[in-house]
Amino acid sequence: MSDESDERTFRVLVNAEEQYSLFPAVLPVPGGWRSADFTGTEDDCVAFVDRVWTDMRPASTR
Repeated sequence: MSDESDERTFRVLVNAEEQYSLFPAVLPVPGGWRSADFTGTEDDCVAFVDRVWTDMRPASTR
Protein backbone atom coordinates (compact mmCIF):
# COMPACT_ATOMS: atom_id res chain seq x y z
CA MET A 1 0.00 0.00 0.00
CA SER A 2 1.32 3.41 -1.00
CA ASP A 3 1.20 6.47 1.23
CA GLU A 4 -0.96 9.13 -0.47
CA SER A 5 1.37 11.95 0.67
CA ASP A 6 4.22 10.35 -1.31
CA GLU A 7 2.24 10.82 -4.53
CA ARG A 8 1.26 14.47 -4.12
CA THR A 9 3.16 17.27 -5.79
CA PHE A 10 4.02 20.35 -3.80
CA ARG A 11 5.15 23.84 -4.75
CA VAL A 12 7.59 25.88 -2.67
CA LEU A 13 6.27 29.35 -1.90
CA VAL A 14 8.01 32.42 -0.51
CA ASN A 15 6.50 35.57 0.98
CA ALA A 16 7.68 39.17 1.17
CA GLU A 17 9.53 38.41 4.41
CA GLU A 18 11.47 35.67 2.55
CA GLN A 19 9.82 32.91 4.59
CA TYR A 20 9.24 29.62 2.78
CA SER A 21 6.32 27.22 2.79
CA LEU A 22 5.19 24.06 1.01
CA PHE A 23 1.78 24.16 -0.66
CA PRO A 24 -0.13 21.61 -2.75
CA ALA A 25 0.73 22.28 -6.40
CA VAL A 26 -2.88 21.70 -7.49
CA LEU A 27 -4.09 24.75 -5.56
CA PRO A 28 -3.66 28.39 -6.62
CA VAL A 29 -0.95 30.36 -4.85
CA PRO A 30 -2.57 32.25 -1.95
CA GLY A 31 -2.35 36.01 -1.58
CA GLY A 32 0.86 37.28 -0.05
CA TRP A 33 2.88 34.40 -1.47
CA ARG A 34 4.69 33.74 -4.75
CA SER A 35 6.19 30.65 -6.28
CA ALA A 36 9.86 29.97 -5.55
CA ASP A 37 9.92 28.14 -8.91
CA PHE A 38 10.36 24.68 -7.37
CA THR A 39 7.88 21.80 -7.39
CA GLY A 40 8.31 18.18 -6.42
CA THR A 41 7.54 15.61 -3.78
CA GLU A 42 7.25 16.74 -0.19
CA ASP A 43 10.75 15.39 0.52
CA ASP A 44 12.21 17.17 -2.53
CA CYS A 45 10.61 20.46 -1.50
CA VAL A 46 11.80 20.16 2.10
CA ALA A 47 15.35 19.51 0.84
CA PHE A 48 15.11 22.59 -1.42
CA VAL A 49 13.90 24.78 1.44
CA ASP A 50 16.69 23.46 3.68
CA ARG A 51 19.23 24.53 1.03
CA VAL A 52 17.88 28.02 0.32
CA TRP A 53 16.36 29.20 3.62
CA THR A 54 19.56 29.74 5.55
CA ASP A 55 18.41 32.66 7.72
CA MET A 56 14.99 32.02 9.22
CA ARG A 57 14.54 35.55 10.55
CA PRO A 58 11.95 37.60 8.65
CA ALA A 59 13.63 39.89 6.10
CA SER A 60 12.38 42.98 7.95
CA THR A 61 14.37 42.04 11.06
CA ARG A 62 17.69 41.36 9.33
